[in-house]
Amino acid sequence: MKGPLFYSKILLFGEYGIIKDSKGLSIPYNFYNGALKKSENLSEQALKSNESLKRFAEYIAHIDEDIVQFDIERLQHDVNSGMYFDSSIPQGYGVGSSGALVAAIYDKYAFNKITVLENLTREKLLKLKTIFSSMESFFHGKSSGLDPLNSYLSIPILINSKDNIEATGIPAQQSEGKGAVFLIDSGVVGETAPMVSLFMEKMKQEGFRNMLKTQFIKHTDACVEDFLNGDVKSLIKNTKQLSKIVLNNFKPMIPIQFHELWKKGIETNEYFLKLCGSGGGGYILGFTEDIDKAKKSLSDYKLEVVYNF
Repeated sequence: MKGPLFYSKILLFGEYGIIKDSKGLSIPYNFYNGALKKSENLSEQALKSNESLKRFAEYIAHIDEDIVQFDIERLQHDVNSGMYFDSSIPQGYGVGSSGALVAAIYDKYAFNKITVLENLTREKLLKLKTIFSSMESFFHGKSSGLDPLNSYLSIPILINSKDNIEATGIPAQQSEGKGAVFLIDSGVVGETAPMVSLFMEKMKQEGFRNMLKTQFIKHTDACVEDFLNGDVKSLIKNTKQLSKIVLNNFKPMIPIQFHELWKKGIETNEYFLKLCGSGGGGYILGFTEDIDKAKKSLSDYKLEVVYNF
């Protein structure tokens, strides 16, 4: 048995903001993927995945049947016969490792599932998001359901607000373009749940809430618009502002060894860094108008280019 592949994703814009109704833009990242497989001789890693799947199967058996129904018997039978999730997606890196797993389980075991081939109305997208949110909460405590949605559909998703999402097209990549979106490996694994609770704690402060509304969400929304419209000049300007706002207000979410590097990018204009997912480790997302300059400036780090403009 080998299931279809589900890919990782990158939330380009909207981290934390989408909890409070900012815009967001999420794109599939085909560099990493995962698939359900079965084996009688499980490696140590496969065994770990199998154990986790057992707990996950137990969890989704108790999801409200009005939201989604699964063939739990078949799922449990497959898990007991050595099913595991074979994935190259790094965990705790903000690129949707649990999202791909959730998408794979829904695809294989959900009754009356919404398929990718249907006309994906807003209503269907929101229904999928609700289903995935309740499934992925097993991993994060609270999930928006966006990662699995992106992985399941494998198309860019535009979040206008909590109740308004749509599949979208993004400008074609410019293979000759000097501008780029890239990833830096922080070398530290990040955990979503503690970062989200830290954010919720900060939300109790009026000053932080105010900053979120008047600065963070304002520039996040502008970045999404600029990116979709292919307005590179404005995108770089707004990303710089966003990078500053994050450095000033989300410091605990940035691994300490990156604080100076973050500042250097803003001061030199050679690159601008932002959180990839909830932060705390994993990947850091970077934007630059000149990828060669950025590579030189960040020569101590391995850069993975994810999009050229």
